[in-house]
Amino acid sequence: MSMNVGNASGDPEVLMDINTTPLIDVMLVLLVMLIITIPIQLHAVNLDMPVGTPPTNNIKPEKVQIDIDENSVVYWQGVAVSAAELDTNMATVSAQASQPEVHIRPNKSASYAVFANVLSASKRKGLTKMAVIGSEQFVQ
Repeated sequence: MSMNVGNASGDPEVLMDINTTPLIDVMLVLLVMLIITIPIQLHAVNLDMPVGTPPTNNIKPEKVQIDIDENSVVYWQGVAVSAAELDTNMATVSAQASQPEVHIRPNKSASYAVFANVLSASKRKGLTKMAVIGSEQFVQ
C-alpha cells in the first residue's frame, strides 16, 4: 500500500487558480464610488400652476337624452323615433357650435344590436360628448 504525500523533489506544487479576492475588492470599491457620485434623481415635475380661484361657469351644458326601452324602441328626449329620425336629429345636434352632452340610457332587456347602432350612428355623425347612463343595472 502506498500513499501520495507530496512531490518527491520537495518543491511545492504550482497553483493554477486565480486569486479573486483583490478583484472583488476592486469591484466593490468601484460600486461604492459609482453609487456616491450618481446624483439623486428627482421624481417630480415642476409645473407653473395658476394662482387664485377659477371663474365659475354658470352655463350648464345642454343634454340630449336617448332612451332604449325593453322592446328596443329608441326615444329621443322622450319621443319614440325611427332610425332615420335618429340620424337626422344627431346630424342637427352635431352641426351646433357647442355640442350638447348626449346621454344614452339603455334598458337591461334591450337588444345590444340597437344600442350598438345608436353608438355607431353617433360616431358617424361626429358627436363627441357621449355618456352611457344607468350602467349600474348591469352589475350582477
